[in-house]
Amino acid sequence: MGKIVMSGPQNVSLDGVVQDPDGEEGFELGGWFPRFGGEDLAEWSKIALEEALGAEAWLLGRRSYEFFGERWRPRSGELADRLNSMPKYVVSSTLEEPDWDNSTVLKGDVVTEAAKLKRELDGEIVVPASYRLGRTLIEHDLVDEVRMVVFPVVLGAGERFFGEAPSTKPLRLVEARTVGDGLAFLTYEFVRNS
Repeated sequence: MGKIVMSGPQNVSLDGVVQDPDGEEGFELGGWFPRFGGEDLAEWSKIALEEALGAEAWLLGRRSYEFFGERWRPRSGELADRLNSMPKYVVSSTLEEPDWDNSTVLKGDVVTEAAKLKRELDGEIVVPASYRLGRTLIEHDLVDEVRMVVFPVVLGAGERFFGEAPSTKPLRLVEARTVGDGLAFLTYEFVRNS
C-alpha cells in the first residue's frame, strides 16, 4: 500500500500562498521563491533531491506535469536524472500523449484513480506543486502526509495551499527543521479517526 505525500517539497509563503513561486505565471506577487529563498535555496535543493530519491512515483495535475517536464527534461545531474527516470502519473482529461519519460495519463475519476494508485504502489506517491489536485485528494482523505518549506514572507493574496474545505482535517506535526538560515521544513501527517 502506497502513501500519498504532498511534497516535492511543497513551497508556501508564511500565509500559505503557493501561486506563481517563480514569477512565470504573471501573478503580480509572483517570483517569491527566489526573492525570499536567497542563499537558502542551496540547502533547499538538497531537500528536493532527498524527496525525489525517496519517492516511488510522482502524481501530478496536467499544469504541474507540463511545468516540471519543460524544466527537467533537458537537464542532467542527480536530481534531473531521478525526475526524468521516475514513474510519473498525470491526471488529465485533455493530455493524450505524455512527452516525459515514464509517464502515464490517468483519465478516469481523479479520486478513483488516486485510490487505485495508492493500493497498487508501495512507497511514497509524491504530489509536487499540484495544489488543486492536492485539495481534491485531501478532501477525500487520500493524502497521508504534507511536507512544506515555508518561506519568510507574507504575500497577502494569491492561491493558497489549503482551500476552503467542507470539513475539519486535523494534522499532527511529525518533524520541523530549519533549512539554511530562513526557511522552515515542516512535516505533518493527517490524523485519521479509526
